[in-house]
Amino acid sequence: MSATQPTPAKLADVARRAGVSTASVSRVLADKPHVSDDVRQRVLAAVDELSFRPSRLARSLRVQRSHVLGLIISDIQNPFFTAIVRAIEDIAYQHQYTLVLCNADEDPDKEALYVDLMMDEKVAGVIISPTHETATSCQRLASVGIPVVAIDRKVNDIPVDTVVVDNTSAACEIVSHLIADGHRRIGAVVGTPIATTGHERRDGYLRALQMHGIPLEPSLLRTGLPTIATGYRLVNELLALPKPPTALFLGNNLLTVGALKAIHERNLHIPEEIALVAFDEMEWMFVVKPALTVVAQPVYDMGKCAADLLLARIADPERPIEEIVLKATIHIRQSCADHAPWPASILARQPLATPVG
Repeated sequence: MSATQPTPAKLADVARRAGVSTASVSRVLADKPHVSDDVRQRVLAAVDELSFRPSRLARSLRVQRSHVLGLIISDIQNPFFTAIVRAIEDIAYQHQYTLVLCNADEDPDKEALYVDLMMDEKVAGVIISPTHETATSCQRLASVGIPVVAIDRKVNDIPVDTVVVDNTSAACEIVSHLIADGHRRIGAVVGTPIATTGHERRDGYLRALQMHGIPLEPSLLRTGLPTIATGYRLVNELLALPKPPTALFLGNNLLTVGALKAIHERNLHIPEEIALVAFDEMEWMFVVKPALTVVAQPVYDMGKCAADLLLARIADPERPIEEIVLKATIHIRQSCADHAPWPASILARQPLATPVG
């Protein structure tokens, strides 16, 4: 026979034990001013003795504000978001907020469903990686007074706080490195342009070609949903061209996984037969041989900045809108080593153009 569970202590029990009013207990628990040290100490002692746990729901109803934050990410399978979620959860926990995580799965309809949930639950604020740069999700949340921060991807024409990386500059820099290595036929596989990360990284690729006087060959530029399956399919298409690229630029880590699968199935050697550079540095990349040249995004810092911005917006809804643009870091490794001279296998597939400059 199980022992009877003790009845949880109530606010009135704490007040009775401390010899004060329930209002005084509430003021102490809310850390309000104008409470004497004596009263504060008696209340805290009573809370400890009774193992009292304040009701978060009751507190939310009293102050008309939830202590729950929403986080809607575009693809939970993407390890890029793991560090972002961790950072946001760390900051939320430090400020006594809980976090509700939702996966939109790159689906605007699913994203809209989770936005409805956030509105129904009256969360204190939402951080979102929007599926579409013109998505109405942020507008809908803002219209009911829920603070919003966009992370990783921008939202056009909607004034919300935003945390992103300078994708265009980073893509331009890493593609320029391939060009400096001697490559002229560089294939690019990037995310769909409906998300700002996709078209910004595409723009960086195009900028690098233009800077170095290399005409764009449209067949070398492919876009699609940023998934493993997309990377595998599009890289296979590039490698099947009559004149395949000698190097690849991949727009995110999932596209990179698909690309590596396609490359290895064709028994091509990196970098001797196909060079490769990519966005995102993941833990698994350290066991890939040769080591990959990547754009490393400050992922944890992105999540922390977004959480800090959201808490600041909750505290002061009238503060000016902020856009924080963080700088990525390029890590040059063996997957795009110089070719001097190039192997015969590459020369047979595509003659080397005259170097620019």
